[in-house]
Amino acid sequence: MSKQVKQLMIDDLKRRWDGVEEAITVEMARVEANDCVALRKRLREKSIHVMVVKNSLARRASEGTSLAPAFEGTDGAMAVVWGGEDIVDLAKEVTALADDKEYEEFKASGGVLDGAKLSADEVKAVSKWPTRTEMLSTLMGQVMGPAMTLSAQLLGPAKQLASQVKQKSEGDEE
Repeated sequence: MSKQVKQLMIDDLKRRWDGVEEAITVEMARVEANDCVALRKRLREKSIHVMVVKNSLARRASEGTSLAPAFEGTDGAMAVVWGGEDIVDLAKEVTALADDKEYEEFKASGGVLDGAKLSADEVKAVSKWPTRTEMLSTLMGQVMGPAMTLSAQLLGPAKQLASQVKQKSEGDEE
């Protein structure tokens, strides 16, 4: 491959990975063609991108970015997976696919999170974390809990007083 072609490929990778800060590297070289098509379709439906890349080109394209640690010390065939709602959602999907018997040859080999390299075991650990949506709902419950308790405590006596006033006023009319 000529230097010009390699540079075009590196520029394309840089463009695609612009703004991507978290990714997972996977092994999928032995996945059969039909299974690979089904796997890519399943990931595409969840806005997750998959790209098989040459390690040396990926290293050169990610130099100076937060993705660079993902490609340090890698060898052999590799694919990069990025996208989804967040890294936890991405890790959950990759782990679920790796556990699926239909895709036995698909497995996580590492990744990068906040500029730090992840091992395959750490990707599995990340997949057990709550997703961004789950964290936001938990946080909102914690924020709203005391406010709802305070509201109930303030309105409770006021409702009783209003009820007593109403009963008294109805008694006077009779």
